Amino acid sequence: MLMAIIKKELLQLRRDPRLIGLIVVMPLLLLILFGIALKLEPQNVKMAYYDGDRSFFTNLIKTGLWSDGYFDLYEVASKEEIIEEIRSGHAKAGLYINNEFSALLIDNQQPHITFFVDGTMPSLTTAMKYNSNSATDESVTNDMYFTDAEAENVVIAQDPFIMDTEILFNPDEKETWFFLPGVIGVLIMQIALILTGISVVREREKKTLEQLLVTPMSKTTFVIGKLLPYIIIAVADFYFILAAGWLLFDLPQPVSHLLLFFLALIFVAVMISLGLLISLIARTQQQAMFIAIFIIVPSILLSGFIFPLEAIPDIVRPISYVIPFTYFVEIIRALLIKQTHFQDLITSFVSLTAFALLFVSVSIVKFRQTL
Repeated sequence: MLMAIIKKELLQLRRDPRLIGLIVVMPLLLLILFGIALKLEPQNVKMAYYDGDRSFFTNLIKTGLWSDGYFDLYEVASKEEIIEEIRSGHAKAGLYINNEFSALLIDNQQPHITFFVDGTMPSLTTAMKYNSNSATDESVTNDMYFTDAEAENVVIAQDPFIMDTEILFNPDEKETWFFLPGVIGVLIMQIALILTGISVVREREKKTLEQLLVTPMSKTTFVIGKLLPYIIIAVADFYFILAAGWLLFDLPQPVSHLLLFFLALIFVAVMISLGLLISLIARTQQQAMFIAIFIIVPSILLSGFIFPLEAIPDIVRPISYVIPFTYFVEIIRALLIKQTHFQDLITSFVSLTAFALLFVSVSIVKFRQTL
């Protein structure tokens, strides 16, 4: 009897080739992502700099930062522009050198330079601070000492200049500020994909889909009607989770509550419409669950939620930009932590909106094809 039941289960699995494919392909893909594609240490981190002195000595500092291959330097026009470049996400770090650097250096007065670093991702912040030490390495500073043999009682400082580090947006380097905004998106993604993903499949398995189809309604009405209830539930859930984050973990307030609502609405629409598309593709609830997991896990790994995008190899990084969660993570961290303005987030908002329209359109077309 036991062997008969085992044989029955194996036959049922064999007759569901999609499920077998997911069981084999998903673990293999995740193994590759973890083992080869993902690195914690990024390269070519964008650094905006302003050099008011433009001397041989300041070139030594910039060369020291550039030569290790960790920072990719580009010039801006002012100290304020450095901060805005970091706020908008174009740069992760900044270097400010005033125009009195050489004069103070020659007088042995230890001039100060400022190293700005984005505190949004504390692990990356720590790595950038560590790699900024190349600016004060002996290979840089050895040519910056000045002595006068005829002068009396001249005190030569141990370090020719001082580099001050300023952490922006998250000065206390709170890990919760980095993780929780993304966790909100993960929870909404999980709820939306699984709830919606089994909706049409459940109708098909319970034989109620045919009853809906004989009613005088269009296919578009059916798809939109399936989407709207789950969108309302997921948006309410989004604010419930976010309110808990504000209450329990003192998350920062957004630069604009209207923008935050707009983000919640678009992201939920994307996830719900993607869940509906999964439901139309899958033939069973098991398949729908596997496809949802197959989407959720790579989204977490490749979106910048855990690993910085700069650390993802170039061959894999394009995948990150076809994952809707990537844009959600960028926007919600920018709104809550950096207080970024809307004009700097237009591209990400447009990308999310395009995903929503694409998934809804494909769902309507796929539903017609299925019929």
